[in-house]
Amino acid sequence: MPTEEELKYPIGKFQPIQPTPELRTQCIGQFRSAPNALYEAVKGLKENQLLTTYRPGGWTLAQVVHHLVESDINAYPRLKYALTENVPDVMVAQQSLWAELADAQSPNIKSSLTLFEAIRNRWADAFEGLKPEDFSRQWRHNRYGLLTIDFLLQQYVWHAQHHTAQISEHRKRMNW
Repeated sequence: MPTEEELKYPIGKFQPIQPTPELRTQCIGQFRSAPNALYEAVKGLKENQLLTTYRPGGWTLAQVVHHLVESDINAYPRLKYALTENVPDVMVAQQSLWAELADAQSPNIKSSLTLFEAIRNRWADAFEGLKPEDFSRQWRHNRYGLLTIDFLLQQYVWHAQHHTAQISEHRKRMNW
């Protein structure tokens, strides 16, 4: 049985690396492929399976899906603010509280999957249109301080892979 840490972080914790043009291109490709990976991870799951938690005390699989799209929808404006304002302060959502709301607990994940694909495509289009110097533009996170667009790109590639792995690894453990 995996440890609590392995259940929570099946691909490990986020570790940004020194950005290069090749890494950015790779990350944008991973950004675009994230919805397909998530679709595959939840494909064929029944309502009762979507309502199981991926670890003791963790979110249900449905909550993880809803969280992914909510996080992306909240974070996408960070890119826009960083590109159009001088080091903006950006509000951060209380994701643990959002996960307790009725819509985030629903096993109906279809609209969240659709939104996730749409927002990921918008982000990828935006990232592809940036000049190399744009990736160093900054915004201020209320917990982590100054962050760059390069950081945002890498973080959200990891974020989708992280949560998709939580679902996929849970399915393997359950033999679904």
